[in-house]
Parts: sequence; structure tokens; C-alpha cells
Amino acid sequence: MPRPAAPIDRDSLLALARAEFSARGFAAARMEDIARAGGISKAALYLRFPSKEAIFEEAVRDLIARTLPALLPSEFGDLSAEAVLRQFLPLAFERLTDPEFAFVPRVIIGEGANFPELARFYHDEVVQRVLDLMTGLIRHGIKRGEFACADPELACRTIAGGAIFAALWRVVFEPVGAEPIDPVRLAHAHADTVLAGLLVRGEQN
Repeated sequence: MPRPAAPIDRDSLLALARAEFSARGFAAARMEDIARAGGISKAALYLRFPSKEAIFEEAVRDLIARTLPALLPSEFGDLSAEAVLRQFLPLAFERLTDPEFAFVPRVIIGEGANFPELARFYHDEVVQRVLDLMTGLIRHGIKRGEFACADPELACRTIAGGAIFAALWRVVFEPVGAEPIDPVRLAHAHADTVLAGLLVRGEQN
């Protein structure tokens, strides 16, 4: 008699959920399709995740938990703020344009008006956390005398805007024929532009 298949684990279910949301968006995604892909019943899926909103949020939280620590340290110590920013941006652009991640801003922008609780979740759990870390990096640069910035909270939004643009270009415009972009090259250009405005220059004569 064949042995029964092992129950699908949480990480695999979340990966299947991300694939479903990426392919169909939030409104059209179906819990039964996620369950079927995982080889379990819809009832079994609902025992683990009580709603479609719950599995979407958990799938995004899982991405953030695995991604943020690799992109930007929570403490900067004696690190150069310029060096951290130059390292962070290519990694962030590359990760955010990866299909596993890029579907999230696409779904939020496309469907956030109809599902405001998801937009709020994305703001609180993703956007604000990244902005807080980047604001901390700018303040670190100011403290070290590397950066001059009158409003770190606004400046960090400018920095983040480039990464969001790259993700939307990859998942919205490239599929309809727009010229592909190299996210790493774009990130280096963005870093040069941002740092031209942040770095403290020598005294002007």
C-alpha cells in the first residue's frame, strides 16, 4: 500500500498562495485553487488560514521576514552610510523586481481601492517598515557628517520611489512591450542621483 503523502508545510502553502495572487490578482484568486495546488481540501486550508486576506497577509509577511534583514541592517554601527546605501539599492531593486515579490505592489496599486484593509496592511507592514529603516540610515549619515538632509522622512520616500518604479515597470509595462530594464543598472544610477543630493561636499569658494 502506498504511503500517504506528507502534509504540505506552511512555507510551501504560502509560496502557492503567492503564485495564485501573482497570476490572478487578489479579487480573482480562489482559496480552493490554492488548496488544490497544495493537494489538500479547502476546509483544511481554512483551518490554517481563516480567510483569503489572512493567507495574503501571511504570504507577504513571510517575504518581508526573509527579505529585509538581507537588504538593510537594523543597526549601522560604524558603517559608512554611503556604502550601506550603495549596497542596499541594487539588492532592493533586484529583489523587488523578482516575480515572487513584484506582484505585491501591483496588487495593492491595482486593487487597493477595493480592498482598503489590504492597502493599510501593506503600508503598515511593508512600506512603513522600509521607510523607517531608510530614515534611520539617513540620520546615521547625518550623524557621521556624511549626509546633509533637512527632512530625512521625505528624502527616504524619494529613495524608495525608484525601487517601486522598477517593480511596476517590470510587472506592468514590460509584459505589454515596454523596453526591459536592468534593475541593478537602474539601482546604481539611482544611487548616484540620490547621493549627489545627500553627500556633504567640501566648502564652496
